Amino acid sequence: MSKQKVKKNRGMRGSKTHGWGAKKKHRGKGSRGGKGYAGSHKHKYSYIVKYEPDHFGYKGFHSLKEKDKSVNIKDLEKLAEGKNELDLSALGIDKLLAAGEITRPLTVKVKKFSKKAKEKIEKAGGKFV
Repeated sequence: MSKQKVKKNRGMRGSKTHGWGAKKKHRGKGSRGGKGYAGSHKHKYSYIVKYEPDHFGYKGFHSLKEKDKSVNIKDLEKLAEGKNELDLSALGIDKLLAAGEITRPLTVKVKKFSKKAKEKIEKAGGKFV
């Protein structure tokens, strides 16, 4: 004798909750907790922090203007490599800053420089072009 085929939709027949636990846990739209990111700073906060850690953060203006490429005095001797003249403009550097020390005189060609950088170069016996 063969067994009768059981229909798919018989699974939860007779179950009051259909696998959702208490009856109140799966009522209607009210169990969603809001649309989208509603409640993301309240009852959905821990979910968002866990699964979308970058969701909250800095909002604001990001400048599209290019910043000057700069180099410090401490890097000049490496760039000079034994030469007495250094053309920073040809290397794509726009500005010279004053961090560090310089031990030998250099002639530096650059578009912009800080006041302290100028003082340090001239104190070491160098000059700007």
